[in-house]
Amino acid sequence: MLFLCYHRDRPGSLPLRHELLEEHWSYMDRYAAEMIARGPTFGDDGETPTGSLHIVDLPDPAAARAFAFDEPGYQAGAYRDVLLRRWRNLLGRTMWDFPGGRTGGNRYLVLGLGTGQAADLTVPADQDELIAYGPLLSDDGSTWLGTALLVQASDPDAARAILTADRYADIEVHPWEFGGRR
Repeated sequence: MLFLCYHRDRPGSLPLRHELLEEHWSYMDRYAAEMIARGPTFGDDGETPTGSLHIVDLPDPAAARAFAFDEPGYQAGAYRDVLLRRWRNLLGRTMWDFPGGRTGGNRYLVLGLGTGQAADLTVPADQDELIAYGPLLSDDGSTWLGTALLVQASDPDAARAILTADRYADIEVHPWEFGGRR
């Protein structure tokens, strides 16, 4: 089962995150074979970290909760909250398979927080810039809760425009980059 885990930084936690960076990476190294995507998000300046995204294949919701809440930064209080949802990989690949490579262009995490009937359940026709794409689901996989994607786009508005705006309670766009050890 795939899960999207997005730890959102609490204000003022940057020194703590830096202090725990090696512990964070060592923790994530244990899940390297299960990773679909990972990396930090940033503020509008593109430099100030605001969170940490991981899409990972785990056996069940309990394992996903353990993954999210045993993470060293979470345990130390670096994060204000965690978004943890089942996710379906509609591209069928990892971020490392993205033809655009690790660097170049502006990259974004787009989170469409759903309302009402499911939307955007098929991959957009122009998928060359998509790094990851799929629905956010309830723990049992039966209820659509939104859509999450990673994309290379010219700007946040272009990234946001991939989703059908009126089908979501909110669409968040966060500058993002490929993560993990280089």
